[in-house]
Amino acid sequence: MKFKIYTDGACSGNPGPGGWGAVIFDKDNTQKNISGNEKNTTNNRMELLAAIMALKKIKSGSDVVIYTDSTYVKNGITDWVIKWKKNGWKNSNKKPVKNKDLWIKLDGLCEKNNVSWKWVKGHSTNKYNNLADELATQAIKN
Repeated sequence: MKFKIYTDGACSGNPGPGGWGAVIFDKDNTQKNISGNEKNTTNNRMELLAAIMALKKIKSGSDVVIYTDSTYVKNGITDWVIKWKKNGWKNSNKKPVKNKDLWIKLDGLCEKNNVSWKWVKGHSTNKYNNLADELATQAIKN
């Protein structure tokens, strides 16, 4: 099954209260919006959590395209994570990888699906990225 997912994270202060949002489209183009929040977090954690929570909503073995405005998430999951795993979850400076718990979850979910990642410019003309941003921002207030 083919899914399209748009994700975004937001933080009021960094760290501070945060929210994440995702817009999920299934093969029939049915739209589902999801969101959530944490009391004390960072923007990067919310970006990661948006992708994790969206992937948890779909059936394993699916073809998925995830659109994110976070180069941190896109580069991390498509490039950096390979090196981190080889280096025992240490970065290029031999320091522990930040947000390792979430990277492990995201990596595991990606291994269960055929996921491709696309970067989109944030706060721009992409309707569904903007909606994911609205969901994340609204979640902070809930």
